[in-house]
Amino acid sequence: MSTIAFFGHNSNEPAIRRRARAFQSAGHDVVGFMPHRGVKQATDWPLIDLGETRDNAYGQRVMSIFRGADIAARERDILANCDAIYARNLDMLAVAVRARRKLGLERPLIYECLDVHHRLTGPSLVARLLRRFERRLLHHCALVVISSPRFESEHFAVHYPGAYRAFLLENLMIEGDDFPDRPDPEPVERPSGAPLRIGWFGNLRCRRSLDLLLGLARQFPDDVTITLRGYPAPGVFDNFEGEIAPYKNVSFGGRYSAPGDLSAMYGAVDLVWAGDWYEEGANSLWLLPNRIYEGGYFATPSLAPDGTETARWLRDHGSGILLAAPVDRALEAEIASLLKDRAPLQQLRGQLLSLPRSVFVETAETTTTLLQAAGIGPE
Repeated sequence: MSTIAFFGHNSNEPAIRRRARAFQSAGHDVVGFMPHRGVKQATDWPLIDLGETRDNAYGQRVMSIFRGADIAARERDILANCDAIYARNLDMLAVAVRARRKLGLERPLIYECLDVHHRLTGPSLVARLLRRFERRLLHHCALVVISSPRFESEHFAVHYPGAYRAFLLENLMIEGDDFPDRPDPEPVERPSGAPLRIGWFGNLRCRRSLDLLLGLARQFPDDVTITLRGYPAPGVFDNFEGEIAPYKNVSFGGRYSAPGDLSAMYGAVDLVWAGDWYEEGANSLWLLPNRIYEGGYFATPSLAPDGTETARWLRDHGSGILLAAPVDRALEAEIASLLKDRAPLQQLRGQLLSLPRSVFVETAETTTTLLQAAGIGPE
């Protein structure tokens, strides 16, 4: 099997660890070349530490490209013995390209794009310069991995036609991770009059989403509960816990461990909030969040604003409730309707459980196909 040099933006990031586990579950070795944010955590793979970075510290991250490439280039023997270089996010692609060029290596380079950052979108001078930078880096890539088809149709195909080869790899759960079997298909019986439970899990970075959910908490204080778990972005929320403290029907459970905590989290709610306006008009419209796959695996349907790629996915799979504009009114009306009749939730639960496991879980075969698409391993 192959050895992958994985250039990731933060060795502590759960999504980075999930991708490394996917390579390992498929039988490949991983060597990480990664900075860290916060206290550095132990990894399940050898790690070349590229230093510490901070959220939204863009000047520091530009400098870390040069520092990180210099540190990585000192590990000539490790990189020379790798079969492929895998880089997540644009800054880490730049680190990988620079280190690879300094060492004169020809190892296939794969660029994974999980989000199209707002600084890359629009007509501004900064966006145009960053897209020119990304175009130059694409010339070094054997493959571009995207987590949503609209990242290609709205970004790569628009700005770099003919300059890349794309591979769609959605934000699925990873086969081999320690999560239980799917729930029993029997209907879940709740006590008559029990509150409707809504969960918002993951990277909590959207001001409008929190406002909408708190609006529901005010409107239905005895009939709706809101459960929040994950990482509230400090650049968005100055006092996250203080904002929710006045609401007795809103709780924040802090960070969680994936996949170990997922079954209990999704099993404790009736609906998953999957809306996002953090980068309204661009990335928020195009992305496919991992919560729709996690929730779907555990038979918990999602709520999402219509017109987004998330809504398209939910509609195609018959697995969620879509909210027309204006979203605040549609959300209130849907919740009021569900409080009168929970049958649609049972129907959505049944539909989710009828979908094959492969809709929600990435297998070793997928990882192998990805590497083969980049020219790594047997055809």
